[in-house]
Amino acid sequence: MKDKAVHAVIFDKALQERLNKDVQSYRLITVAVLVDRLKINGSLARRALNDLEAQGTIKKVVGHNTCNIYSMSTQARNIKDTTGQD
Repeated sequence: MKDKAVHAVIFDKALQERLNKDVQSYRLITVAVLVDRLKINGSLARRALNDLEAQGTIKKVVGHNTCNIYSMSTQARNIKDTTGQD
């Protein structure tokens, strides 16, 4: 039997900073990606995606009621290109 995953249900300061820093480097951003990489709850991941979209950090590529797919915004991509990061 698989052990139950223990994921964060609220953002603390360290997790919020990690989210803001790491998400800018992801090419494909979904709820499942955030849950897997940041070890957060699915409802927290959905809320984080909505907040990041409102800030302009990410943009919605495909919107559907079951799965939204996001990508880094062109603004974040331009910043990444000018700093020379891959």
